[in-house]
Amino acid sequence: MSKVKIEKQVPAPSASSEPALSPQKVQGQERDTHEVADRLHSAAIHLLRRVRKQDSATGESPARLSALSVLVFGGTKTLGELAAAEGVRASTMSRMVAGLAWSGLIRITADTKDRRRMQIRATAKGRRMLVKGRERRVKSLAEQLSRLTGDELRRLGDGVEILRRLLAGWV
Repeated sequence: MSKVKIEKQVPAPSASSEPALSPQKVQGQERDTHEVADRLHSAAIHLLRRVRKQDSATGESPARLSALSVLVFGGTKTLGELAAAEGVRASTMSRMVAGLAWSGLIRITADTKDRRRMQIRATAKGRRMLVKGRERRVKSLAEQLSRLTGDELRRLGDGVEILRRLLAGWV
């Protein structure tokens, strides 16, 4: 079996573009991109873990809160749609839904077109719980951000806007 060397093609510069990057610079940029992605991934996980500590005040599990969030921000769902959104099996979601219903955070009704299907929606109590939870998370994060200098806070804000644009175009 022979080995084939695959080389990356660097587009030729157009009259209005910057000069083409050398293969070494392209590889360096890819390495930099990977390194930033790795650091961002780690920081995002640690940030989420820290702000999630505020969720213990709800008395609900992170999984139930996540499912409730899908309903609050995504609207009424069937059990299958909710399970798919959360990446779990319907049997697992069924147990979560039962707990959320018992807590009065969701309401389950029969589908008007197919009485075998359930329509699951957040109650006002469920929406209030998520809003208060978000307020606690944001307050906790703001307390930490207050330790930054004005310049650091501005730069972080710029980075957040870059992330928002990236996420808006994420396929």
